[in-house]
Amino acid sequence: MDFSYCGYESSEKQIPDDLPVKVTVPVKPGDATNAIQSAIDYVGRLPMQPSGFRGVVLLAPGTFHVGGTIRMTMSGVVLRGSGAGKGGTTLLGEGTQRAPLIKVTGLKDSVNSTPVDILDPYVPVGAFNLKVSHPEAFKVGDQVVIHRPCTAAWIEKLGTETFGGGVSALGWKPGVEDIFWSRTVKQVTASGIQLDAPLTTALDKQYGGGTLAKFSWPGRIDHVGVENLHLASTYDHSRQKDEDHRWMGVVVNNAIDGWVRRINFQYFAGSAVSLLEGVQRFTVQDCQAIDPVSEIGGQRRYVFSTTGQQNLFQRLYSQQGYHDFSVGFCAAGPNAFVQCQGEGALSYSGSVNSWASGVLFDLVRLDGQTIKFANLGQDEQGAGWNGANCVLWNCYASMVNVARPPTAQNYAFGTWSQFGGDGYWAESNNWITPRSFYYAQLSQRLGKNVDDQALLKPFVGEASSSPTPEAAAALTKEAYAPDKTMKDWIDSLEANHPLPTKSDGAKSIYAIGLRPLPVVPKIIPMVLKNGWLQRGGKVLTGGRQQTPWWFGSVERDFIAKAKPAITRFVPGRTGTGLTDNLDTVTQQMKRAHTLVMEQNYGLWYDRRRDDHERVRRQNGDVWPPFYELPFARSGQGIAWDGLSKYDLTKYNNFYWSRLKRFADLADQNGLVLIHHNYFQHNIIEAGAHYADFPWRPVNNINHTGFPEPINYAADKRLFMADQFYDENNPVRRGLHQAFIDQCLSNFKDDHNVIQFICEEFTGPTHFVRFWLETIRDWEKKNNRTGKDAPFIGLSTTKDVQDSILADPLLSKLIKIIDIRYWYYQQDGSLYAPKGGKSLAPRQWARLLKPKNSNFAQVYKAVRTYKDKYPDKAVMYSAKNAPELAWASFMAGGSLPDLPAALPGDFLAAAATMHPIDLGDNAYVLGSASGKSSDDNYIIYLTKGQHFTLPPKVTSKHYQVKVIDPKTGQVVATNTQDEGALSANADSVYWLQVK
Repeated sequence: MDFSYCGYESSEKQIPDDLPVKVTVPVKPGDATNAIQSAIDYVGRLPMQPSGFRGVVLLAPGTFHVGGTIRMTMSGVVLRGSGAGKGGTTLLGEGTQRAPLIKVTGLKDSVNSTPVDILDPYVPVGAFNLKVSHPEAFKVGDQVVIHRPCTAAWIEKLGTETFGGGVSALGWKPGVEDIFWSRTVKQVTASGIQLDAPLTTALDKQYGGGTLAKFSWPGRIDHVGVENLHLASTYDHSRQKDEDHRWMGVVVNNAIDGWVRRINFQYFAGSAVSLLEGVQRFTVQDCQAIDPVSEIGGQRRYVFSTTGQQNLFQRLYSQQGYHDFSVGFCAAGPNAFVQCQGEGALSYSGSVNSWASGVLFDLVRLDGQTIKFANLGQDEQGAGWNGANCVLWNCYASMVNVARPPTAQNYAFGTWSQFGGDGYWAESNNWITPRSFYYAQLSQRLGKNVDDQALLKPFVGEASSSPTPEAAAALTKEAYAPDKTMKDWIDSLEANHPLPTKSDGAKSIYAIGLRPLPVVPKIIPMVLKNGWLQRGGKVLTGGRQQTPWWFGSVERDFIAKAKPAITRFVPGRTGTGLTDNLDTVTQQMKRAHTLVMEQNYGLWYDRRRDDHERVRRQNGDVWPPFYELPFARSGQGIAWDGLSKYDLTKYNNFYWSRLKRFADLADQNGLVLIHHNYFQHNIIEAGAHYADFPWRPVNNINHTGFPEPINYAADKRLFMADQFYDENNPVRRGLHQAFIDQCLSNFKDDHNVIQFICEEFTGPTHFVRFWLETIRDWEKKNNRTGKDAPFIGLSTTKDVQDSILADPLLSKLIKIIDIRYWYYQQDGSLYAPKGGKSLAPRQWARLLKPKNSNFAQVYKAVRTYKDKYPDKAVMYSAKNAPELAWASFMAGGSLPDLPAALPGDFLAAAATMHPIDLGDNAYVLGSASGKSSDDNYIIYLTKGQHFTLPPKVTSKHYQVKVIDPKTGQVVATNTQDEGALSANADSVYWLQVK
């Protein structure tokens, strides 16, 4: 296979140095994010030149303090500093956010045409030619995608259905480990087409063959570069494993033909450069990454990585990386790493997930760790075979593991290491010629000398085992000096061949003008008025969304069906199922008429625990996506997930800032956040729920006093609720109080956050009292009482709820009563588990076998509490809540999931009403003013039901609007003098005095 098609312009052109500077950015005090972004946006609006570039943004020497993320989203723009070393340009990423410092991203808007089958019974590795039935449908220059499906037959051949234990959860599944190559049609023949670059895995009809389709990708950007900079992150120097700082230096996606070069990276937690799956033909060269700051484990220190194709990484130096040089899930390839050195490596380099094909490691040196292309089994979330048709050439490592996967091969030539694997080995413990396989292939393909592109580090000395005395003397003299590292070689290249840094008369962005900063919309606060939660004088209605508790992966099949999660984190990757874009989440909620997001912290951080084992993990190779927890890691000791222990007195800035950011955006968009302070699932039921729980003594540095080892019931089940809810424990009491304070303080400026004690709460009354007393103390300390007090909701079992509400001092703290863990069944009987019995909601359900509710019983439950506590809002969240939302609403229930099409003035009218008794079996909301002239009504009638207004109001004229309760649309409008209403179908009647 020819690897030389990797890199900028397939390495057929060198990266240009002489592009014109169009704007400069001088150093000024304060946050430089907007100035640099303004300059990039300015150049992005300039005309595209025939070269494919618009121009260069030149940053002056000095340190730019950057509080945000620099985004490059237009083709033809190059961001250049004035040098990566002393006297050059530093971009210092500040703050505690984990956002990338620079993102180079186009749009993910590619559209494929209808695919056609590839007719060849077998297409070998390295092939360019494909047979199709109608080649005339293609033309030279067409962009095409070749899809190789993952089939059951291929999975069986590879032996990746399961990785042991008789459990298939992590085994490969058809349609998941698919491969997609992006190529261009180079030639059309009578029988098919020729591609512009080779395929890296064979297409075999017996394993599913492949398809070919044209595609368009208007939003993909090209000819972009970042160069000549020192990128660094601030961090907390008192915490050597601090992770509340920048994780990624440069992240690229949805881009082709670009580069990242001559950048020194320092103090990042994740990657120096991450080229994601939408990146093709990029070159990353002459970069150094040193002094990473993070935990040691999964998704940290993946220093130079790609999941894209045709990308070239060359002349790179990494220090203390976890995966210094890596390729990811089903990376289509080819991808090449040439002249790369990792010192003090902490884990292997190679492929870190499933079936990366066509990977070249050429002149790669890895100190103290393994280069691995083998079967990883269930590691890396069931990666199985991590690489195929990969080549190692003149590589050096502590261990090299090259194995042969079925249907493919891996190769190692000229390898210095300890050896493992049944791949193809040749010339081990010998440096071979040509020195670089990549550049030998490129030279042969282009038919010219490519030394100016290769810039191979000099290889000098006498390798003979019997040198002459003269040679021995010379070599002895040389031995007094340390060997030159790749870092030294990169430094010398930058010193001897600096990039141009003259401004050529270009204006400063301050002379041109900065872009205006976004204006924060005016917020209309949520209020509790007339017993309703309302905003802008209208009752709030809409659906609810629950954050995921656990489970997930970062692979395509999961992402396609994932739900939003505010505090989920995947380093460097944004989108649903990854690190959610919170602006997108709130907009999606608005479009879907989803009013409420219910948030609780994750059941566990690490996806390895999704197996529900209770075991201590042998290392910190945690699997994403990470469901972040509210507490910060201490950097001390080792918790059961292999990362450092938690400090329950310190809080996870990422977790709380994400919640705060979502609450702010939700407030701006009229949405609501329900924040469950605790999550009972961790302390009850399955033992695995507690294994990684931060409060467990083995997972924190705070000596929380719970028993160790854990006395699991039958070595399986967990009963820790009684101990956890013991607020009188002297150590844990203070930790609980501080945590409750944090829950309140984080949202003290928001108008739309409802605080509940705990998701799945079936705990005791005394802990609820403690929770409320702590809230009362916080309100006094922060002068947030009365109308200014936070929205506190009482969401407990009925016995606990009634006990708290009977206490006048505690009851006045409650603004919202949530009916969630009890309800009336269809026959009118009460389903009401008891609190404080160490049984979870679903355990109670197994014992009591509850039945469904109905309209009348939901109405009864809500109405009873509305009548008794008219100044409080009542919510119904129990059995059948979504489909019986009208019942809750007609009883005065807040936040019902009513249709989006309801008229705004209908909801405004409802905000002035309350449930009243007006005729037998009628569900009526009436005006609360007490004035006869304001006697407006909302009446809900079921199919076949008749209703007659009392005589005292039948003399009035009403405008009657009939609303379909399923759609919320007004289906009829008339004026009615008589008081009789008759429903041919379930209907809502809105009567307004005329």
